[in-house]
Amino acid sequence: MADEHASPLLRQLNDGNWLPHDEAERLRAELFYQRAIHAYFTMQPALNVIGMRDGSEARFGRGYNILPIWKDRMDSRTWVPTPNADVIYSMNYLNLKETGPLVVNAPANVIGMFTDFFQRTITDVGAIGPDRARGGLYLLLPPGYEGHVPGGYFTFTSSTYNVFLFFRTIMGQGDGGPDPAAGVAVAEQTRIFPLWTEEKDVLPMQFPNASGIRLDMMYPTDASYWAKLKAFIDDEPVTAIDPELRGVLASIGLIKGQPFEPSEWQQEQLQRAVETAPRMILALAQLGRDDERNRYYRDRQWEQAWAGGTAEWMQESYRDIDTRARFFQYAYSSAPAMNIHSTGAGSKYPFTYRDADGAFLNGSNTYRLHLPPDIPAGLFWAATAYNVTDGTMPETDQLLPSTNGYYDIPENDDGSIDLWFGPAQPEGVVDAAFVQTVPGRDFIVAFRLYGTETAFYDQTWKPDDLVKTAP
Repeated sequence: MADEHASPLLRQLNDGNWLPHDEAERLRAELFYQRAIHAYFTMQPALNVIGMRDGSEARFGRGYNILPIWKDRMDSRTWVPTPNADVIYSMNYLNLKETGPLVVNAPANVIGMFTDFFQRTITDVGAIGPDRARGGLYLLLPPGYEGHVPGGYFTFTSSTYNVFLFFRTIMGQGDGGPDPAAGVAVAEQTRIFPLWTEEKDVLPMQFPNASGIRLDMMYPTDASYWAKLKAFIDDEPVTAIDPELRGVLASIGLIKGQPFEPSEWQQEQLQRAVETAPRMILALAQLGRDDERNRYYRDRQWEQAWAGGTAEWMQESYRDIDTRARFFQYAYSSAPAMNIHSTGAGSKYPFTYRDADGAFLNGSNTYRLHLPPDIPAGLFWAATAYNVTDGTMPETDQLLPSTNGYYDIPENDDGSIDLWFGPAQPEGVVDAAFVQTVPGRDFIVAFRLYGTETAFYDQTWKPDDLVKTAP
């Protein structure tokens, strides 16, 4: 008979008694696992760029003066989430703890950004940035900087000592295709130097060519995920992570300045989490959103990475942590220029997992993508295939799984064009209109528009869905 004088919680929790020891241990392990899952979801932006930094520096060295440039375009041999084969990439990983304030002399006509190591935008660079595509001197201050701040710079303070520099430069028009040389020439005008270092002591810039080599810049998929996260927590100031999230991290042993020595049962749960969390993130993307905020159009399968939110994944009253986690599973870098409606200056990135019938795109099939005439991209457009799980490029005989508006792609009578995706090039289709896929593997198609124009925003121009034509 229930004790009418016992409170509801007392009755619920073992009639007022301690739990059996085995149950208490099981529940503690389960909570530890859940906290590790939460930590994975919320720290994915940092681990994403840490993986990129570590992979780059292992190959090219570290230093503010080392700016790897993919001078012959980035292809599938570079393992990085959703790389763009149709611009020239320049990327560096600055450490303001080591250098103090840094000056970056950004060339004109860069499409770029600086972000902290949570990939929160410090500032856009280029047409949407304060230089308005004219180029200029950017001064990056470390967290808590109290020294003199001179005038004459676009000055910003980072919330982390580590800063990600990501520049894209536009290729020129060559004979029937793009010419990377023009974009490389612009990127090599970049200069980076510590504010208080005399000119004679500034290290000369190095611009290693990152194209054409095997380069692993992906985030960890094993227990090293937690070790790298701990090193990041130790390196950055306390203010870089809010106390609530620090509490979650502390509950799994990740505390700034203290040893990280998980016990055997804790190691088991951390391993379980690093294997399961990516599957959870993928599952959320696969099953979609009930509110359909991720859909670009009412009558198309195309989606948008920010699900109707800001570049910081803010909806009207909350931060969309699930969508953010998925973004940094298969992509990197987020800035206002990529998300706001800026006519003629910004960029847009609709992507799709599905064909016109709603089935997932699979590399064993052949698909046609019809693009109506007058594509509203003032600079250029590009269409690229990516692996579903992590946004790397599918590696086939065609190392650049992409095509773009620089190529001489045959037009239909009305000025529209057709692109093809599949395991083998259809008969009669020119090379520039075909993107090769991996049989048996699902894939994503991203359609990029740089210098996006009004017809895209008011949806008077829309890309068709991919239509399966074979088998």
